[in-house]
Amino acid sequence: MLLPLITLPYLLRVLGFSNYGIVILAASLVAYFQSITDYSFKITATRDVAVFRNSPEKLNIIYSKVLIVKGMFLIFSFFILTTIVLLYPPFYEERTVFFLTMPLLLGYGLFPEWFFQGIEKMKYISLLNIGIKLFFTICVFIFITEKEDYWIYPLLQSAGFIGAGLVGQYILIKKYKIKFRWLHFKMVRNTIKDNFPIFINQFLPNLYNNTNTLLLGIFTTTYLVGIYDALKKIIDLCVVLLNVVSRVFFPFLNRRKDAFPKYRNLMLGLGLLLAALPILGYPLVFWYLDMEYKNALLILILLSLSIIGYTAYDIFGLNYFIIRRKDKLVMKNTILSSLIGFVLAFPLIYFFNIIGAAANLLIARFLMGGHLWFKWKYDEAN
Repeated sequence: MLLPLITLPYLLRVLGFSNYGIVILAASLVAYFQSITDYSFKITATRDVAVFRNSPEKLNIIYSKVLIVKGMFLIFSFFILTTIVLLYPPFYEERTVFFLTMPLLLGYGLFPEWFFQGIEKMKYISLLNIGIKLFFTICVFIFITEKEDYWIYPLLQSAGFIGAGLVGQYILIKKYKIKFRWLHFKMVRNTIKDNFPIFINQFLPNLYNNTNTLLLGIFTTTYLVGIYDALKKIIDLCVVLLNVVSRVFFPFLNRRKDAFPKYRNLMLGLGLLLAALPILGYPLVFWYLDMEYKNALLILILLSLSIIGYTAYDIFGLNYFIIRRKDKLVMKNTILSSLIGFVLAFPLIYFFNIIGAAANLLIARFLMGGHLWFKWKYDEAN
């Protein structure tokens, strides 16, 4: 988690906020399709593997369903992305960056994080993620040495994730003897249908999250995209830590639902701490990023407070209602909050630029987490 903090200030200094913003703009577009190719398998396949971990034939079927569906959506995503880049002139001007960012989808698709989480062998995820980050960090300092090298950034990222995905597949096949099976079309169709509610739940946050970055690039400048993303990277590190803790508990809470109160208190404390740290340490943050933008502190405060809303969403969405198979309740909550965030993004960013983007993230996350908290209170009372 800390390795991106090593490269971030170096990249900002060498590439500048504007060129760094171009790279982030491409990544924000591709991120929409990352959710599509994943198709909620990080949740549903993890849950299935946790239940059938001792049944080799069931694991083979789960693995095959994941690979087939991901492959279908990967082809679809490449086609749509290519069309967008070729037809939209501002993206076409930077087509090299966009086309080098697209292979990230292949790496994400191959990486079997869902399997390792399901069997509770998190060491493989940790080792492969560390391997990606080390590869990327070393290569950044070797190959990115001047402003015009910004196209190398997505190339290195794509290469690292594809490599990790291939290694992950090798471990599945060799160590765990997982085998691919061609499945009947009806089974594949049912998988797509069954996963749809949680897919919506996982995809729609992009409507406020990535749309903020995308609209900043369209309505303002890539310089502001770079500023926004650099500050959000600090917040994202906190969110990653929350996600790691949350996903570690997910298989356990599937078996031990009575442990939820202790998990809830742990996560609430951790979320409040992580929200406070960037605000209290803002002089260090700005010094480290070499940032002198006049509204930087206000943006950092807004982004930091959004961690609290995200924590509530993680606690009561993923590890309470979804574990209790109330997927549609979480889906409806996500749809409503995400659509509100998506609609608000346009006026907020158009009129208030980067401050509007940060405020929109805060509003959307508090809507998501707060509504689920009220639902949980009602559920407990009844």
